[in-house]
Amino acid sequence: MTTAFDVSPDILIKKLGEELKKKPEMKPPAWTPFVKTGVHRELPPEDPDWWYMRAGAVLRRIYRDGPVGVQRLRSVYGGTRDRGSRPNKFRKGSGSILRKVLQQLETAGLVEKSKSGRNISAAGRAFVDEIAFTLVKTVPVASTK
Repeated sequence: MTTAFDVSPDILIKKLGEELKKKPEMKPPAWTPFVKTGVHRELPPEDPDWWYMRAGAVLRRIYRDGPVGVQRLRSVYGGTRDRGSRPNKFRKGSGSILRKVLQQLETAGLVEKSKSGRNISAAGRAFVDEIAFTLVKTVPVASTK
């Protein structure tokens, strides 16, 4: 059985973003073209479909590490902030973006709440595994000889 662990993460996240874009529950808020993804960023993302890529990355992260909460995801999507002549310092990513993405994934039925955070649902696991299976069939795997 093919799972998300059998596919390269960057290819899987891109395909998950494309498939999530087709779901009616996954709509980016009106403020997404203008918002930064954290205080450690200087500009908003250039990709107009960054919302779906982030949703795919969050779904994969929950599949892999679940159950996870917003604070743990903020640490994952954080980075070092440039503080000028002072030393750089780690800052967490935007919690609002992650909360909205998790709420939309929950509405789509791919994620469910548990006592210790959000966990992937059976439908979400089947969704990710199905996409991984199609990617394994279509993307040639380099042989290691």
